[in-house]
Amino acid sequence: MKRPPTAAIRTEVMVPMRFPDGFTTPARVITFKGLVDGLEHIAVGLGEARSAAEPLVRLHSECLTGDVFGSQRCDCGPQMREAVERIAEVGGYLLYLRQEGRGIGLYAKVDAYALQDAGLDTYEANVALGYDADERDYTAAAQMIHALELPRVALLSNNPDKAEQLGRLGVTVSSRVPTEVHWSPTNARYLATKATRGAHTFEPASVFGL
Repeated sequence: MKRPPTAAIRTEVMVPMRFPDGFTTPARVITFKGLVDGLEHIAVGLGEARSAAEPLVRLHSECLTGDVFGSQRCDCGPQMREAVERIAEVGGYLLYLRQEGRGIGLYAKVDAYALQDAGLDTYEANVALGYDADERDYTAAAQMIHALELPRVALLSNNPDKAEQLGRLGVTVSSRVPTEVHWSPTNARYLATKATRGAHTFEPASVFGL
């Protein structure tokens, strides 16, 4: 276990959030200084985040195509929408991490999409472009959690790598809470690949014949 360099809160502002389906919630948008990767990650405080004994936390990697444009090639947009409502109910934070395309960037992600259209899966496409299958590093996320002074968190995620990395960075993950399965015919292969290649846990796993 190695605690990362100290980061600090830079600015906090209230933002009233409204989603296309009509769901609304107040939120605190928090920026930071001293993050190791120099990127502009933010934390979104939802519900009674400050008073929650064990805040629910979601590490959400940026996905312009899914989060903003509603792409159905992935489940990112629905996962973010689900996370905001669930966190608002119990109190906690959504950490919005600027790690597009599992950390390879937007243009490279679109290149990877082209390779997927030619038959590669999401992990194979990243490797074919010269990247690791998943380039994401959660050191900055751990810094943000420490700056928010969260002694322990419940992690909203199907991805065991997130909990493992946070644990190595001095964050106590008391539990890992699964997200829903946002399946559609257009993202079925993508989700199945996350389950079989990325060890993501889905409930029910029978969705993918596992």
